Amino acid sequence: MISSSVERALRACIEAHDGQFRKGKDAAPYAVHPTHMAILLARVGAPDHVIEAALLHDTVEDCDDWTLERVAAEFGDDVAQLVAAVTEDKSLSWAERKQRAVDHVPHMSADAILVKAADKLHNLASLIVELENAEDRDVVWANFKGGRGETLRMSRALVAQLAARLPEALAAELRAAVERVAELA
Repeated sequence: MISSSVERALRACIEAHDGQFRKGKDAAPYAVHPTHMAILLARVGAPDHVIEAALLHDTVEDCDDWTLERVAAEFGDDVAQLVAAVTEDKSLSWAERKQRAVDHVPHMSADAILVKAADKLHNLASLIVELENAEDRDVVWANFKGGRGETLRMSRALVAQLAARLPEALAAELRAAVERVAELA
């Protein structure tokens, strides 16, 4: 049974991302991504506030009516701090954002590391499915601002930083996922 606070975060996630879709051939509703993250985090025994942050992790970045203040007001400071820790500054270039994410990992809380790892793991898993099913893998890579080479390089750098701070089972999943992407690249 999920808690009422996780239920509220799931509902907020679905509402906030209404009308948004993931990139790729299947273009799944965007809320599928944070929901997968929440499932992954529940599977590894993460506490509710971490699961809530996973569900809300992209609201501030991608939804006009969501701010960190709103997250704090509706879900508490602990959730808002985790969302802040994984929110990218969209005013920066892709390369700057990705490098900052890698550089920030050693300074993140253990809970923020879990949210970031779940985000990266689901993104990699989605990319693997896209690449495995693509008629032309170049078409898949065209959706990535960093292209094939830089996206893979930055993904490996982030996974290395995250894996050093994660429980081994989750670290192994991340390393395997990034290496599978490399094989498909």
